[in-house]
Order: sequence, then structure tokens, then C-alpha cells
Amino acid sequence: MQRIEREFAGRTLTIESGRMAKLAHGSCVVQFGETVALVTATTQDRPTHLPFFPLTIEYREKSYAAGKIPGGFFKREGRPGEKEILSARQIDRPLRPLFPEGFMYEVQIICNVLSADQENDADVLGLLGASLALNMSKIPFRTLVAAVRVGRIQGNWILNPTFQQLEYSDVDIVVAGSKDAITMVEGGAVEVPEEEILEGLEVAHEGIRELVALQEEFLQGIRQPEMEWTTTLPADQVLDKVEGLARRRVGDAMAIADKKERSQALAAIREDVVSTLQDDLDAEVFAEYEDQVGDILRGIEKETMRKRILEEGARADGRDLDTVREISCEVGILPRTHGSALFTRGQTQALAVATLGTSRDEQRIDSIDVPDEISKSFMLHYNFPPFCVGEARPMRGTSRREIGHGVLAERAIQPLLPDYDEFPYTIRIVSDILESNGSSSMATVCGTSLALMAAGVPIRAACAGVAMGLIKEGDRTAVLTDILGLEDALGDMDFKVAGTRTGITSIQMDIKVEGLSQEVLQEALQRAHKARIHFLDIMDQTISQPREELSEHAPRIMTIQVNPEKLGDIIGPKGKTIRAIQDETGAKIEVDDSGLVKIAAVSGDAGNRAREMIEAIVQEPEVGRIYEGPVKNTTSFGAFIEILPGTEGLCHISELKEDRVEKTEDVLKKGDITRVKLLAIDEKGRLRLSRRAALEEEKEAVLAAEGSKS
Repeated sequence: MQRIEREFAGRTLTIESGRMAKLAHGSCVVQFGETVALVTATTQDRPTHLPFFPLTIEYREKSYAAGKIPGGFFKREGRPGEKEILSARQIDRPLRPLFPEGFMYEVQIICNVLSADQENDADVLGLLGASLALNMSKIPFRTLVAAVRVGRIQGNWILNPTFQQLEYSDVDIVVAGSKDAITMVEGGAVEVPEEEILEGLEVAHEGIRELVALQEEFLQGIRQPEMEWTTTLPADQVLDKVEGLARRRVGDAMAIADKKERSQALAAIREDVVSTLQDDLDAEVFAEYEDQVGDILRGIEKETMRKRILEEGARADGRDLDTVREISCEVGILPRTHGSALFTRGQTQALAVATLGTSRDEQRIDSIDVPDEISKSFMLHYNFPPFCVGEARPMRGTSRREIGHGVLAERAIQPLLPDYDEFPYTIRIVSDILESNGSSSMATVCGTSLALMAAGVPIRAACAGVAMGLIKEGDRTAVLTDILGLEDALGDMDFKVAGTRTGITSIQMDIKVEGLSQEVLQEALQRAHKARIHFLDIMDQTISQPREELSEHAPRIMTIQVNPEKLGDIIGPKGKTIRAIQDETGAKIEVDDSGLVKIAAVSGDAGNRAREMIEAIVQEPEVGRIYEGPVKNTTSFGAFIEILPGTEGLCHISELKEDRVEKTEDVLKKGDITRVKLLAIDEKGRLRLSRRAALEEEKEAVLAAEGSKS
């Protein structure tokens, strides 16, 4: 068994192998604090028939890790949740570009969280374990990578902050990389300027170098020999034929600005090439190499696009490197929704719709990272239907990509929302991508900002996002602003930056080359800032401030703070009182143990009526005040009168009127409505009322009014 233990970021980091999962091709256990993850790597012995590299990453959290039993009928873990999917993507994205070209053997990496101390997040341990499992296995992967989370509290940078520390941090970014360069960035911030984000990335890279050095020490003597594998790169004879038939035509097609027309032209080239090869080659040879034609053509497309950008500064749609596509913004386009916006940038279009709800609409989340269930009052859901890219394919539920893009946009908006105390609404945004040709997640950020303002949500500032790209060949580099889908697929970087005029709120970067220098990162951030300000200027022309009034279809929520001891009176026996108020007014009422009562109603009159009824129930009797109420009962010594709902007092027979009263029923009968004055409340809480005093006070008020007239 191999084991190593070191101090990292102020806590103990332990790595071991040879004790668990020994039949996997590579496996290790990583422990940080009392959080433990088992990571395994395995591969198939023969190449795949699929036209892409089948790398599968699974990240699973075991409920027992936090001493919990799963909810639901089956009481076992089911499909991965949002946190698990996002963590799997964080492991996948730094690893995928580092496998050797032409390696098409299925690889699976599984990270199981076995223990969760509810202080340290296991997601950053996943990439560390995956790097070790791959490098000790027979799989041809020999680059050491690692990930750290970086936070900042009161200006001090912290590596791998605990969950508690993150609550006070204005930065929460996961950074992955090798000892030479950063390869992935994912996270958010509270309007932090670009130069400070760069400082945080450098701090993170120092931590990554430390973890890579630890891996080098751990792997000494335990690396397995590399497996024998066969490349799936195209045969030279097919490569030469396709090159001769297609290179010039591909160059012409790649100069077509419109995505649809360009795709049609490239499809026609492929059909012609396949047809020509079928005539030139015998059937057996053609059948063997037919599937490689597409790969060769994609290689020609990639080479052509990159060459034009580096040598001519010309992009596929005719723009220069720094120009963004045409932008249009519309708000309030859907009549019955609470807030809607249509954001279009070139051939990318997002329809963002805001819906406001009450606390009953909050999402409940059961996580191994916290002791109790938590609630979420802001949700952003991103949908990418096949028609947005001109395709027809089955829709089988939300994809991992859709979840990742939605969380990226959600993270951009979250810091800008008002405090729940001042705006006690649950907010859900749905972004439906209607057209896509690059960076639909950043279009979602822009559309969401517009939709929230149109809905009357008092966000602190408008937010926009832009995707930056990179073409790198040797020492030549070109940074691209507002990249197309083609430039994302065939380029070397997808760098998404979202934020306000003040600073960054969300950031995501994936790199397909070995890494980027600090200078290139700085240039990309500076140009992203310039583009973001341009976007915000255009968005401000459509709507620059949140609307003062909510949509007429949105619920109005008002709050009342009452004595917690009065909650039982509001609810009533078996909920009878609160149901009666809701039925009479049409409002929805929620009560909290702290005494906070929330009233939600689409009609303002309904909400006000419900509020009046609740205030009447919880109102405390006030000595010296005159009340009007029904006689609930009569006795030989006086009458019991209800002055507030559920609050009765005794009006003694001597206090019914000025003259002597022989019998209570001579003045008041059960059910009569009368006015009384509250004279006193004794030590037992009993109320002493006087009808006589109320009549005298009213008589004096009438005389005073008549005197003032004369």
C-alpha cells in the first residue's frame, strides 16, 4: 500500500492506494480533513465504434457520508443531483483535452464521496484523485493536474476555504491546471474587478503546483506500463485524396458568414467527397475508411479557420477579432408572464422569463454538505432544444450541459438580487434558447437581467456576459471577442465572463491547449470587460432600471411581525381560522415560528383585507380605548363582550349605564353589538369594561363638537 500525508491549506491531506478498489486500473483514496473520496479509472481493451472519445466522469455522493438516510420511497441514492453533475463536469473539462490524439478507447472515472465532514468540499478532491488514478494506471495519460478552490475574506486569499468561510468570501472560484499553466476556471464573485480575479488565479496556481509536486512524490515506483493501443487517425492514402478534393472548397465554405448556409455548403462537400471516393476506391477499402472522411474534413475546417484568423485577422462571419455581433433587446413580450425578455446577439437568441412566487415555491435541497435540509429562493433553468441549432433529435430530459450552463448564468445574477427581507419572493428564471451560434449561456445572463428588471425585481445592477476565444499556434496567438459556435468547437479556449460595470460576478474558462500565460489571460479579461460595457450600454437603451411596479399578474407579498404566542390564534383550531381568512380574501398566508406572517395575493385589495383580519386577531387590548363588539353572554352580575377576535371582557352590571340596573338583560342581550371602554387589565389578564364610560366619552365628544360650531 502506498500512502502520503501532508499539510495543505492548513489541514491534513492524505492520499493512499492499494487498499480499496484494487481491480480498477487505477484507484486512490483522497482525504482532506474528514472528507474522503475514492476515485477510480478504468478503460476498455479495444477502440470504440463511436465517432468521439468516450470519456465518462461520474461523481456520486453517498448519503451515509454525512450520516444520513436518503429521502423518498426507495431510501437509496438515485440519479445524480445538480451538485454531483457540476462536480463531474469540473473533473471532465480539465482532463479531456489531455488524452493523446487518436486514443479512442472508452475511459471511465468514478469519484465516490465516502465521508463528508460538512466543512471541506469534496469536489476539488475529485480531480486530484482522477489525476492520480489515471497516472498510476495503464491508460496513456501522463499529465499531472489538480484543482483548488480560492476564496477571499477581507482582502486575504484563502485556498480551499471551508463552507463556513465561503459565507464571508466575496470570491468562490475553482481553478484547475498543471504545474505549468491554468487549464480551467469555474466560479463566481461579488462584482470583483478583473485585476483582482487575476491575482486570485495566481494564488490558486501556487496551490496547484504544490499538489502536483505531491503527486510526483506519491507516484514514484507505482506507475504501470502504458497499455498497447492503436491510433484511429486517418490513413495517409485517404487523407491525401480528401485533401485534394476538398481543401479549396472548404476554404470557400468557411468564408460564408451565415451559419446555416455555411453548414449546408460543408454538408454538400462531404457528400461529393464520399461519392468520389466510392467511385475511386474498391468497395472493401471504401467501407473501411468511409467513417474517417468526416474527421478529415473537420480537420481541414479547423486548419482553414485558424489560419485565416492568425494570418488575415478574418473570422468566419467577416468580423475582426474584437468586434461583437449585432445585439437587440426586447422586454415585456409575453402578456401573462411576470417579466419577459428576448435577447438576440447575432444568431444566438435567448427568451428569458421571470416568475415570482412565495416561500412555498422554494426549492428544498438535501445535501451531504450541511446538517439539515436547505431552501433555495432563486433558480435559473436553461433549456437547449434541438431546433435552436436546426436539428431534430429526441428530448430525453435535462442534459448535463444544460444544468452547467444554467448554474453559470445563475451564479452571475445571484449576487445582484435584493435581500430576501426586503423582497420576500421566490424567483424562477427560465431561459429557452431559440437560436444558438455561440455563447447561449452569456445570452441567458443578458436576457435574465432584462427579464428581472421588466418584472420589477430591484436588482442592484444590470448584468451582461461575453464569451472569449483563442487561437494559438506556436508563438502566435489571437484572442477573439464574442465567439461563434464554430470558433468554440475548433478554437483553443472558451472563456466566459459575466458581470456588471463594477466587476465580475461569474467566470468559466476551458482550455484545449497546455495552458495560457498570465499575459493572455489579462488581455482576454480586459477585452471581455470592454465588450461587457458595450452590451450593458445597449441593454440600458431598452430598460435601465427595474420597473417600480410588479406585473399585475404577480403576487403582492406583505409581511407582518406578530407576537409568536399569537400564531395559534391566527391558525385557529385545526387551521380553521387561517383557512377562513384565505377563503374569504383569496390571499395565501404563511406563518413562521418567529412570528413573521407573509400574505401573498395577486389583488392588492385582497392582501389588505387579509392583513386587516390578521391584525384584528393579533391586536393587543389597550387600556383607555373604546371598542365595539358583540355580547357573548349575560349573567346576573354583568355581560361578557368580545372586543377583539377571541378576546372578551366583563362589563359589570354597575357599568352598563348611569342609572341603577336591576337586570343585565334590561340593557344588553346576547348578540347585541355595543361600544365599551377598556378600564383596566388585572394581574391575571382579565379585562374590565365599561359601557357607561364609553357613552359618557362619546357624549362629551358630541358636546365639544357642537361647541366648536357655535
